[in-house]
Amino acid sequence: MTKPIIAIVGRPNVGKSSLFNRLVGRRLAIVEDEPGTTRDRVYADIVWNAKGYTLIDTGGLELEPRSSISESIKAQVAMAIEEADAIILLVDARDGLTIPDREIAEMLRGSHKPVVLAVNKCDNEARKAQAAEFYALPLGDPVFISAYHGLGIEELMNRVTAVLPPSPPLLEEAGLLKVAIVGRPNVGKSMLLNALLGYDRVIVSDIPGTTRDSIDTVLERDGVRALLIDTAGIRRRGSIDRGIEKYSVMRAIRAIERADVAFLVLDASEMVTAQDTHVAGFIRDAYKGILIIVNKWDLAESLGLRKRDALLEVQKDLNFLHYAPVFFVSAKTGEGVNKLLPVAEEIQRERTKRIPYHELKEAVVRAVQSHPPMTKKPFYLRGMKQIEGAVPPTFIFAVNNPDWIHFSYRRYLENSLREAFGFTGTPLKLIFQKRLEEQ
Repeated sequence: MTKPIIAIVGRPNVGKSSLFNRLVGRRLAIVEDEPGTTRDRVYADIVWNAKGYTLIDTGGLELEPRSSISESIKAQVAMAIEEADAIILLVDARDGLTIPDREIAEMLRGSHKPVVLAVNKCDNEARKAQAAEFYALPLGDPVFISAYHGLGIEELMNRVTAVLPPSPPLLEEAGLLKVAIVGRPNVGKSMLLNALLGYDRVIVSDIPGTTRDSIDTVLERDGVRALLIDTAGIRRRGSIDRGIEKYSVMRAIRAIERADVAFLVLDASEMVTAQDTHVAGFIRDAYKGILIIVNKWDLAESLGLRKRDALLEVQKDLNFLHYAPVFFVSAKTGEGVNKLLPVAEEIQRERTKRIPYHELKEAVVRAVQSHPPMTKKPFYLRGMKQIEGAVPPTFIFAVNNPDWIHFSYRRYLENSLREAFGFTGTPLKLIFQKRLEEQ
């Protein structure tokens, strides 16, 4: 059994994301006073009365869209309604009953899904009295709530869960490979996600910054179970505006922290920019697995690009990610996309690889004997070990003076380990200390 799905629907700026965050218990959807802030469907798993549900936040619905973005939002809301087992229609007590509220209510009646009407911003008795006009909507008695203050939430959820199919027992998600799709704005992250899934999961637009929330989707393909996280584009810190984009960048960084493997998406028409290097630094600093994806490779011929030259350019500009494989794909045509998830799964295996002690000792001793560090006094390697269960692979080296180990020698030992054992796509942690005790 899958978890029952609850969708929150309503016109712009009635507090859908505030209610979503209240039910989730943390700030997952962006909340701003600017109408239209939420554009894509945002999912979260919640627990109510010891049972699990999936909650969907949707963009502000306009039944007669006046822009391409509004048209896309309308399509996204329609898909959310189609997926949902029950719908919360959220309206605003301060605005009163509006014509769009009536139109949306009629549209939801036609969906033949259970609908619970919630009147938001009822934070005092005067507002509740004013909100009595919502009884005119043909959706049964409304529930008066304040998402901001947490009022009426229990009654609302009891009403919603009463009309849902049985919820399955809560189970831990096991075997899910978590992949964050990251990069600067407008490199094709959302189109890549849609290509991986085979359908339009998120809005794809030529307008930079269309995706503002991190969007989770579970995919099962060829034996691989993956949680794909599409994120807003990350700009350089100095160019991040206050408000919505700031939250989007924070969410993208948190998505990297949640992930096992990050897909760093580049644009073939620009290759590696300063912003790309900035995003790559976030991934490296978080010690996550990484796969570098050069998207829009369908433009290569018209741009006069050759794969070998492009590969050398990427490796040169992102030399601190020398261990990351590079793939050339076109999310638009699907070229190369089917290779990405199997490689991500292989990178995750490398991140959890355990090297037998005798093999580790043999490789390290051989490397040190072949090229000992340049020190003024004799250097002694007293022992080594891999920390059990550490991800990424973490190695402790006991030496007589850790301060003698220069960065270049760390890099040499790392490369020796990679030559001996692979570790494709994953960073390594090398710790030098006087004893083998773990830090």
